[in-house]
Amino acid sequence: MRETNKTRVIKYLKNYGSITPIQAINDLGNTRLSATIFELKDLGWSIETELIKVKNRFGRTTNVAKYSLSQGDVYHNG
Repeated sequence: MRETNKTRVIKYLKNYGSITPIQAINDLGNTRLSATIFELKDLGWSIETELIKVKNRFGRTTNVAKYSLSQGDVYHNG
């Protein structure tokens, strides 16, 4: 089966536990992580969103989304 943004994100979540937008860009080349997460949720994946504080390139604090699979979905086959 061909790898897609969705399959790469699920694989990443299973391997690393969570993903942020900057990790998606750097590690997967995915510049639209929130859209991918929306599609995965629409397919039945249970993904949790946590807002975390990070420093931006200007040294200011900002919030970004950190996504992880819900405990019950770690073994989802969808």
